[in-house]
Amino acid sequence: MTSSTDPSDLDRDKVLEAMLREVPFDGWTSTSLRRALPAAGLTDSDGARLFPGGIADVITHFVEATDRAMVAALPPEALAAHRVHERVGVIIRKRLELCQPHREAIRRAVGTQVRGATGPLLHGLYGTVDTIWRMVGDTATDFSFYTKRATLAAVYSATLLYWLEDTSEGAADTWAFLDRRLKDVMTFHRARGKLSRLADRLPHPVRFFRHSPFGRSR
Repeated sequence: MTSSTDPSDLDRDKVLEAMLREVPFDGWTSTSLRRALPAAGLTDSDGARLFPGGIADVITHFVEATDRAMVAALPPEALAAHRVHERVGVIIRKRLELCQPHREAIRRAVGTQVRGATGPLLHGLYGTVDTIWRMVGDTATDFSFYTKRATLAAVYSATLLYWLEDTSEGAADTWAFLDRRLKDVMTFHRARGKLSRLADRLPHPVRFFRHSPFGRSR
C-alpha cells in the first residue's frame, strides 16, 4: 500500500499487511500484533523497534500508507482537468476505494477512537486532509490554510462514516453524499465571498459617521 523504500517502512508494511488479516476478528489489539509479527517473518523485538508506540503506531502507519497510495494513484495530470472542488471529490473517492478491502479494519479503528484512543486517528486525519489539499495544488500559508483543512476534515470524516454504513451498489450513495457535502461547502464559500465583497464596498463606519448629519459638530 506504500511506495516508501525505507527498510523499516517495508518491514512495517509487512506487519501491517499481516495484521489487517487479524484485525477484523481481534481488532487493533496487541493480540493481533503478536500474531502478525511471525506471519511477517519478524520477532517481538522487531515489533517493539518498528512500533514503539504499540497499536497507535500501527494505526498511524496504516493511515500514512494509505495516504501514500492515494498520492501514487492520482498524479497531478490525472487531476488537471478538474476544478478544485471536483479534484477534492476525485481524491476522496479514490482514497475510499483504496480502503475498500480493509473496510472492517477501518470500522474497528473508528470504534477504537470512540472508546478514547483518539491520538493516531486524529493525527492521521490532519495528515490526510493536508495531503489532499496539496494534491489539489493549494499553496496557501495564511489563515485560509487552517480553515480549508478544518472544512475538509469535516467533509471527509462525515463521508467516511457514511461509507462505512453504505450498502448501495458500488457505494453510489456515498458518492452522492460526498457530492452534496462538497456543493454545500462551495455554496457557503461563494456566499461568504459575496458578503466580503459587499462589506468592502460599504463606507467605513467611522468615516460615514463623520460625514453624516449625526456626526457633524453642532
